[in-house]
Amino acid sequence: MASVANDKEKLAKARAAVGAEYVPDDSEEYMNERQQEYFRMLLLDWKKSIHDAAGQTLQSLQDGPIREPDLNDRASSETDWGIELRTRDRQRKLISKIDSALRRIDQGEYGWCEVTGDPIGLKRLIARPVATMTVEAQEAHERREKISRDD
Repeated sequence: MASVANDKEKLAKARAAVGAEYVPDDSEEYMNERQQEYFRMLLLDWKKSIHDAAGQTLQSLQDGPIREPDLNDRASSETDWGIELRTRDRQRKLISKIDSALRRIDQGEYGWCEVTGDPIGLKRLIARPVATMTVEAQEAHERREKISRDD
């Protein structure tokens, strides 16, 4: 729980530093302090929404087991729960990527491609704040991955 309180504090600081209407612009110096705080705010908001959704799922699970009298209804409910739990598992993995991106912001490495060292680009980071590679590096990585899978 200390992490959640720490995240709330960081989120409040980021919101204060950025302002309500700010959106990063290509005319600014790339990954200046205000842009970093903007992405910190984006990532922390995203993480909070995932935690909130997970809490709702947990509450639903605790409310009671599935007790559908009809076998078809029960099967449908169990399928829905399975999908929900898989979704939560994917989001759990996403939280680790968000935490990694937040660490990169703290270390001054956020926004730079881990392969080429080039700027990832504001539009890509706004669309995918956990991105670690430029579009070109990501495409090359996926091609190599596909080739090695096909072998």
